[in-house]
Amino acid sequence: MFFTAADCDFTFNLEFHRRIPVTGDVISSAKRGDSGDGAAKRRRALKLVDRALSKRQYKSALSLVKQLQGKPYGLRAFGAAKQITKRPSAMDNLSLQPLVDSILDSIQPCLQISAEKLESLIAEGRYPSRCEEEEHLICAQHEAGHFLVGYLMGVLPKQYEVPSIQALRQNRFAEGNVSFVGFEFLGEENKGRQENKGTISSTKLKQFSCVILGGLAAELLVAGKSDGHLADILKLESVLIWLGLPNSDADRHLKWAAMNTAFIMSRHSETRSILAKVMALGKSIGFCIDTIENCLQGIEI
Repeated sequence: MFFTAADCDFTFNLEFHRRIPVTGDVISSAKRGDSGDGAAKRRRALKLVDRALSKRQYKSALSLVKQLQGKPYGLRAFGAAKQITKRPSAMDNLSLQPLVDSILDSIQPCLQISAEKLESLIAEGRYPSRCEEEEHLICAQHEAGHFLVGYLMGVLPKQYEVPSIQALRQNRFAEGNVSFVGFEFLGEENKGRQENKGTISSTKLKQFSCVILGGLAAELLVAGKSDGHLADILKLESVLIWLGLPNSDADRHLKWAAMNTAFIMSRHSETRSILAKVMALGKSIGFCIDTIENCLQGIEI
């Protein structure tokens, strides 16, 4: 591997993921104590969300989700994640420190690499170095990390892609992605950022930063190291530069984002694992959301 994270205790058995059965319901509502009628109502509502997303009616889709937010048999988990405050004392969570250190250790080398250098590393075949089956599994976990952190922080995923094993056999560097409603500012940071600083809300920056780090955190939890985070970190750096944050403020923000992402991801590893299996099958956004809600039924978020 070209980049390796610091060793940590957050390792994962890859065979566990291969043994998780994926059915139409993923996790039956009965097992979580959910009403069959209530679960059916949620699925019907999520089909409307899928329909709006398929028509690129993103505002309508988000409005539907917000109408379901917090309702009985609605979307209990959307935007409901417990988070770390920005008080310095909140940074002292020793149980999360190995994962946080690994995230930060993985970020720093990326900040010293240009986009051109990244392309040359890919051309040299130094990134990634897994077999196609393992790369498919890790890619699904990576994208599930983005998806889950975004959803739990109140950002609606609008589409995603996890490359198939066949696609990876044809192109070892095929990449997955997840895009979100509300991150339309992406791309703007490359337009005239020398002349004008960009502006987004503090909440949006927090959400975006943690979503970006969600993929990296997922890989570290599953495999103990990450190959698929380079482009993500370069995008995060680009946004921070576009916003004109001083280095000291950017450093503090990154440390908080790493801690907050580690906090969320460490609490919901099982949900991320099952979501990754569903995403690897190419299920709809609504189906993925229903999977998350079923997994977290009756669990503190």
